[in-house]
Amino acid sequence: MPIPTEPIGSIPRPAELTGASPSERPAAADRAVRDTVKRLEELGSPVVSDGEQSKPSFATYPVEGLAALAADGAVIPFADGHQRQLPRLTGGPFRYACRAEKYLRAAQRHASVPVKQAVIAPSMLSLLYPADGIDGYPVREFLDDLAGEAEADIRSCLDAGAHVVQVDFTEARLALKLDPSGGLLENFVALNNQVLERFSGDERARIGVHTCPGADLDSTHSLDVDYAALLPRLFQLKAGAFYLQMAGESDPDRVLSVVAGHLPPGARAFIGVTDPNDPAVETPEQVRDRVLTAARHLPADRLGTCDDCGFAPFADDTSTSRETAFAKISARLQGTAMAAEQLGL
Repeated sequence: MPIPTEPIGSIPRPAELTGASPSERPAAADRAVRDTVKRLEELGSPVVSDGEQSKPSFATYPVEGLAALAADGAVIPFADGHQRQLPRLTGGPFRYACRAEKYLRAAQRHASVPVKQAVIAPSMLSLLYPADGIDGYPVREFLDDLAGEAEADIRSCLDAGAHVVQVDFTEARLALKLDPSGGLLENFVALNNQVLERFSGDERARIGVHTCPGADLDSTHSLDVDYAALLPRLFQLKAGAFYLQMAGESDPDRVLSVVAGHLPPGARAFIGVTDPNDPAVETPEQVRDRVLTAARHLPADRLGTCDDCGFAPFADDTSTSRETAFAKISARLQGTAMAAEQLGL
């Protein structure tokens, strides 16, 4: 496809998987991954993923089963009033209990096209460290351990043949809500760059960063924060691609002008053209028009399309059905192709 298009992450899990017992779960997860990959390929997706079928959440997969955790960590409030709570680290040294390479290899077993892999940004996992510290494990030591683990998570996926590794930095816009001065966001960007700078230029060309205002139970955590305040700082990240929520924006032209003015040389912007928080399925024509809007601001060789966010970043989110997610993905694929044809690509 002349305009590249990629999925972002999670696809709602089938009932067989969400209702599986612990002993049934591995086999049910493998069937869900196989079905996800198959359906994406049947729709004509040039790049596929596992749809995060066996992840507990996009954010916490590295610490699933880790012993040194308590349940009362940082709270993420959403606009509709519900909350998600992260675990709290109780001791060190910090090590991942699971690497994303596991999910990548599971998808590759079933795929006949390139497979991308999402990983969590180290900035999100930095929120596991408690504000009052941990005796014998200072925050500086934790952050060094975290950077090393995040690097290993990305590198293992690159080494395993991932088409691209997508770093999920969904807390970027939230950081400006929590700290309007921008200090927290600057710390997050610096930590993420501490990891990204460990990769070569060729490797960073296969690393992208995704950001959005959240998508959980059809609600967001930071859509009320001005995107224009985030994007110039987001584009300081040393990445080859940026996956940007855009379908849910009220004034995409204004935001796209900021993207065009700050996108780093050589980087590609994948523009969100389907909104997982909107229950209505976009038509291919709506997607086409969103792509054409983006093309007024960005040249074709720097433009791609994606979904705004994953459709079920937390495993228990059933607000969007599996069928709706695939219908939206189909509209993205068709609409992107229609736009490319109209642009003469």
